[in-house]
Amino acid sequence: MKAIGLMSGTSMDGIDAALIETDGEAIHSFGPACTYPYSAAERHLLREAMIAAHGLTARDTRGGVLTLAESMITSKHADCVTAFAEANGIKLSSIDAIGFHGQTVLHRPEQQLTVQLGDGWSLSAELGVPVVYDFRAADVENGGQGAPLVPVYHRALALRAGLPLPAAFVNIGGISNVTFVPEGPAEGLIAFDSGPGNSLLDDWALMHTGEPMDRDAKLAMAGSVNREALAGLISHPYFKERPPKSLDRGAFTLDMIAHLSPEDGAATLTAFTVAGIAAAARLLPALPRIWIITGGGTRNPHMFEGLRRVLGVNTVTADEAGFSADFMEAQAFAYLAVRRMKELPSTFAGTTGVSQPVIGGLLADTSSRQSTPEDAAALA
Repeated sequence: MKAIGLMSGTSMDGIDAALIETDGEAIHSFGPACTYPYSAAERHLLREAMIAAHGLTARDTRGGVLTLAESMITSKHADCVTAFAEANGIKLSSIDAIGFHGQTVLHRPEQQLTVQLGDGWSLSAELGVPVVYDFRAADVENGGQGAPLVPVYHRALALRAGLPLPAAFVNIGGISNVTFVPEGPAEGLIAFDSGPGNSLLDDWALMHTGEPMDRDAKLAMAGSVNREALAGLISHPYFKERPPKSLDRGAFTLDMIAHLSPEDGAATLTAFTVAGIAAAARLLPALPRIWIITGGGTRNPHMFEGLRRVLGVNTVTADEAGFSADFMEAQAFAYLAVRRMKELPSTFAGTTGVSQPVIGGLLADTSSRQSTPEDAAALA
């Protein structure tokens, strides 16, 4: 089956789109991929939506800025798919499914509450393609953390490439997460959020430079790590919790480094991300034979070198391993969409703490009406 995956992460920099062909188990081929950046105004709206989401007690509640943001997100994704198809000579009629992650604005698994903005039915109607969306809800309803969702795709990549096992993938987006891929079936996967990825660093850079990221690690490399502040950050009880576990983007704040210079703050936050991943490595059941680093963090040379120091010389970027560091998550949601179409589970006890393997995602298909908006309401 051919599927397009769409990913808009907690870094809120834009929408990644990627095409793959898969049967939901093996990956048969990789197609084109592209990023469609959010404008400054769109990023501002998303930030406002995240603030507004703090008061939510039900995942289907909207209104005010949340309604505006969901409409923008859905429309922007439709435009991106249309542009992506036109740019790459793809007929949407040839696409079997679209994996639509949406935008996470709240994630509180301890309250069985996770909210991803994005209207799957509207997107399906606009594009005329079945859309799988709201990937986290079923997992949370079955006692899981609702994240991370990508480990089953990491396993498929490892098997396709013949990586030495056990292997570990580290995805550094807004939040960082780790996947441990052992020998054996998918039920043996272990995964969890390791701590902040780029989210705090991006917020810090935006505050001090007006840029939404520490581009090329210029700020961090000009500063020095404040050891006292770093010790305070890494003392958060989350780092001692056993997996499975997951994080909301707002779980950590900049309060402990507010007194630092822009440069020292960036250096300290970069070290914090590395320290969180190092702490995660100590929770794994065995030493991985290879570490694959993916996500936006691979574009931060200072962060990657820090990881290589703490994880070892068998640490490589996804690009170096023959994968795509930039588009792995978008590819993953295409893969997960096909697994939903094939009724294959996407999360397991070792990845989210779910009580049993769960088939993730709601299916919106405006042509066949295989599910309805009421199905989504039933999960609320």
